[in-house]
Amino acid sequence: MTTRLAKFIADTGYASRRGAEELIQSGVVSVNGKIIDTPVFFVEDGDKVCVDGHEIKKNEDIKLYAFHKPINTMTTARDPLGRKTIYDVLDKKYKNLKYIGRLDFKTTGLLLLTNNGDFARKMSLPQNHIERTYIATVNKYTKHGLDIARGGVCVDSVNYRPMKIEEIDEHNLKITVIEGKKNEIRIVLKHIGSPVKALHRISYGPIKLGNLKPEKILEIDKKTIDLILKNF
Repeated sequence: MTTRLAKFIADTGYASRRGAEELIQSGVVSVNGKIIDTPVFFVEDGDKVCVDGHEIKKNEDIKLYAFHKPINTMTTARDPLGRKTIYDVLDKKYKNLKYIGRLDFKTTGLLLLTNNGDFARKMSLPQNHIERTYIATVNKYTKHGLDIARGGVCVDSVNYRPMKIEEIDEHNLKITVIEGKKNEIRIVLKHIGSPVKALHRISYGPIKLGNLKPEKILEIDKKTIDLILKNF
């Protein structure tokens, strides 16, 4: 089986895909003892891939973690504007974990992290129909507006799938989506006249945030991971 070199490096958890390409272009990546300086390179099973002379391998065992993302943090390894990222909050031993999907700067709550790039990709694919549930706080809403969001809308030529929406009280809504488009809930609620004041994710697939405190991280048990894998 052949794999693009940057993807192989990303799947080991050593760096993101973009970070892997930068490592390759900087001349610190070798395959079977030969320095590779172009991302347009493929490796095969059994090839020895090294970064700075140290061999890296794909993770055999999938590790999955629940992280309570605090407000005002970026879901990225590096922010060009210098804003705090999740990796500034996380302990250094978690720095090579990949995030599954993103939560924007102001959104809080459950963010999943894993050591396996392929698993992260599958968890994010819309066709796998993995539900993400949020609590959205708004100033006001109307039943007519919610019905529009429940039916699916098109905003600025982008189609957004129907949302499951439960009314908690006059300011809070429980919203479940499966697509995970960028700023999906914020865009749709603004479109129906109910701009979001606060957004908090409480579950992703079978994993719930529960009582996990902000900035804390918890490893998910293998039984839950196996359950997720069976649904791919």
